[in-house]
Amino acid sequence: MDQAKRLRDLIKQRNVTPQLELVQSNMRIISVTSGKGGVGKTNFALNLGIHISKAGQRVIIVDADFGFANVEVLLGVSPKYSFKEVLNGQVTVEEALTKGPAGIRFLSGGSGLTQISDVSDAQMAMLLSGFQQLGELADILIIDTGAGMSKAVTNFLKASHEIIVVTTSDPTAIADAYSVMKAIAEGNEDPPAIKIVINRVENFKEGQDVYTRLHRVCTRFLKLKPEHLGSIPYDKFLVRSVKSQEPVAILYPNSESSRSIETISKRLLHDVASTPENSGLKQFLNRWVGFMKS
Repeated sequence: MDQAKRLRDLIKQRNVTPQLELVQSNMRIISVTSGKGGVGKTNFALNLGIHISKAGQRVIIVDADFGFANVEVLLGVSPKYSFKEVLNGQVTVEEALTKGPAGIRFLSGGSGLTQISDVSDAQMAMLLSGFQQLGELADILIIDTGAGMSKAVTNFLKASHEIIVVTTSDPTAIADAYSVMKAIAEGNEDPPAIKIVINRVENFKEGQDVYTRLHRVCTRFLKLKPEHLGSIPYDKFLVRSVKSQEPVAILYPNSESSRSIETISKRLLHDVASTPENSGLKQFLNRWVGFMKS
């Protein structure tokens, strides 16, 4: 609360620019997105975080699907605080974090926050300060963005250096996934590393075929070369876990879907050496503020 009051006072004095006070952090930021809802994006982000946490990394998930708060629904919990209270300076971001399974923590997007792009200067200072705190509390930050192409979503993605696009073999989902990648690439001088996950596949070949199609059009029209991070099979145990409001990685850790997500998590952790040097928290926040103001 003292920190929140200090930030409000600084903004009132108009003698600081919040992003100039940012401090570098080695926290790795992974944004998870999709072109449309219903492809299992949040479920994937949650279980991915659990497997990464099991591997010994400190993980925080930011539910940036503002207005829907899907992470807490999947976990069957009711957070005391959300992004809204952080923006209003009522609590610090650490106080707003909710404990999840396997040591993960998450920040709820809240059900009453829908216009993150319209925050005031004071709220922006709170937000930047909050992310700085996250840099001290986590090794890996997973940002679960909202589905679709709102300004809030594209701002997060354009600022990111590492993005996972989740899709299915459904033609509309594939088309929407391409639209997301197109929006990320347009007007972006430093496009991020994009990785593709195909969910609910019937077999390995189906996942490979979907990736091949997306890779071909992205290479030809967007000059992007997305990586195939992996595929997740349709799994009745995952369906059961959703109904039980308990992650499949916890309820059915040996199920096909859980093992597939675990394999994906190991690939991500193995790829840490290839993460660009300019992909830290400070760079992300400065880029994000720049896109919000443009």
